[in-house]
Amino acid sequence: MNIKLRFIGKEIEKIKKNNLYRNLRFGEIKGAHITINGKQLLNLCSNDYLGIPPTKIKNKQMQSSSRLVSGNDEDFKELEDLLSKHKSQKKSLVYPTGYMTNLGVIPTVTQKGDLILSDSLNHASIIEACRLSDASVSIYSHNDMDALSAKLKQKAKNKFVITEGIFSMDGDYAKLDKIAEIAQKTNATIILDDAHGDFVVGKDGRGTAYQFGKSKDIDIYISSLSKGLGSFGGYVASDKNVIEYCVNKSRSFIYTSALPSFLVEYAIKRLKMDREKHRKKLENNTRKLVRGLQQIGYEIKSPSHIVPIIIGEEKLALEFGRFIMKNGIYAQPIRYPTVQKNKARLRISVTAWLSEKDIEYTLSVFEKAAKIFRVLSV
Repeated sequence: MNIKLRFIGKEIEKIKKNNLYRNLRFGEIKGAHITINGKQLLNLCSNDYLGIPPTKIKNKQMQSSSRLVSGNDEDFKELEDLLSKHKSQKKSLVYPTGYMTNLGVIPTVTQKGDLILSDSLNHASIIEACRLSDASVSIYSHNDMDALSAKLKQKAKNKFVITEGIFSMDGDYAKLDKIAEIAQKTNATIILDDAHGDFVVGKDGRGTAYQFGKSKDIDIYISSLSKGLGSFGGYVASDKNVIEYCVNKSRSFIYTSALPSFLVEYAIKRLKMDREKHRKKLENNTRKLVRGLQQIGYEIKSPSHIVPIIIGEEKLALEFGRFIMKNGIYAQPIRYPTVQKNKARLRISVTAWLSEKDIEYTLSVFEKAAKIFRVLSV
């Protein structure tokens, strides 16, 4: 061991002592299953919500450089035009990931003298993006519209409200109808990260804002291609000036390699296909699984395809996770700092990959686990 780096080992020991240690697992994913160490498990961790089978694409040479330096494959324009239409916006811009989209867009459009209002349960990428901004940042309690209204009374050059559409750990929706009303009264710009709602909910799978009938109230959309669409990458959609400004000022766009061209083509093909049957399958699967868990006695409040089962203490969540894994279910315990301390949980991601038999088996395992670990609400 490098003596100069011995302090890192001590920090790892602290992590282990607090039941917060993470390690990488390797396996093969196929449809609804993942095979780890030769054992096939039902995969309830995937964000591939629509479960669209693999799409055939051409073998394209990778660009391997910044889009501003090496030029752009023509497919980028087609993809960005499709995404603009998808969100009813003037222009869009593709980034390598959704995380990098937040890191690139939020610090670019917000400036010194501005005020950012960010929901307390926003994703880590939004939190990091706000830290990179020169604007003042104020956190409002999760979905607390009174707190948001009060904080927006502060003076600022420009005001921004940033929220997820569907929150990634609780699975609940942002109150976009109320947020839109408050933002209109205070002349605040709404930035919506719709990574978990895009392609899944709302009219034609156009996202959370369409579900609430508030698509015209969203000023800047940030989203992911790697969840509901089952491809890879992130994007921002907004007015022409916003996109042009990001091309010129957004550091995580300018100073990084382009998304590989074959992934751009992959996203285009999936955007063009009819995804409605997959959305309906996901809705049916979510309804069946949630109803079954509630009948067992689990307290499920999530209205979406993200279904958290709150365990509480981190050690207990790890034991719960090991039990269901031993019984053929792969659903990772989510612990601090992803969620608050002593609010560890099993985050179930429902997908259209699941069959009725898969759901029935899942419910049977969680019923056994509930009796052993005594985590029921009734």
